[in-house]
Amino acid sequence: MRRQHTTELRQLMARESARLMYEEGVDQYFNAKRLAAKRIFGRGGDKKMRYRPQDLPSNGEIQDALRQFVQFVEGEFSQQRLFAMRVIALETMNALEPFHPRLIGSVSTGHVRRGSDIDIHVFIDNIEEIENFMLQRGWRFKKRQVTIRVGGEYKEYLHLHCGHVFPIELTVYPYYDMRVTQRSSTDGKPIMRVKSSALERLIAEEHSEEWMLYLATGEIARLEQFKAE
Repeated sequence: MRRQHTTELRQLMARESARLMYEEGVDQYFNAKRLAAKRIFGRGGDKKMRYRPQDLPSNGEIQDALRQFVQFVEGEFSQQRLFAMRVIALETMNALEPFHPRLIGSVSTGHVRRGSDIDIHVFIDNIEEIENFMLQRGWRFKKRQVTIRVGGEYKEYLHLHCGHVFPIELTVYPYYDMRVTQRSSTDGKPIMRVKSSALERLIAEEHSEEWMLYLATGEIARLEQFKAE
């Protein structure tokens, strides 16, 4: 019975965590699961329904619940959002070709939702080069230094946030880091970095009709609707 109770708790908290991330904008798995536990059990914990830290859902479980939630709420609309985000990612990567852009995250895997951003890694030793490149093209952006743990040590990386129909986040890495495999904080698996050529093939394969229309007209279906969100 304990195992069944634990499974039910994990599923319940995973669903509530997913709802919090989708509807209330909680953007970190850790914060979502802690807030979900507080919402479900109260500050002191329900005497009849207690949980242990190991009962909390994993990031991967919350991610799966979030995918199901998005599919239930958005249905086919989520695929239209995905196509639009992938095309904008491709256009951005083509513009940033001198900096060896690589797409990561939900836009590459296909698990986007309202509020998702486009995550791109760029590689350049002189950070000022990419900043000047963007300024010369009139791109508006904000800078933020982020500290992450890599291989047992802490490193700082520059993040450039660009305003667009969808938010775009560029993470600037030294050139040699292009050969370094990083692991996801969600499931511990290696992060897949997608080149622009691979992204274009993916779009053509998974969104063939929309892609042909885009090539013919240069327009992205429902883009105005996404702008209004």
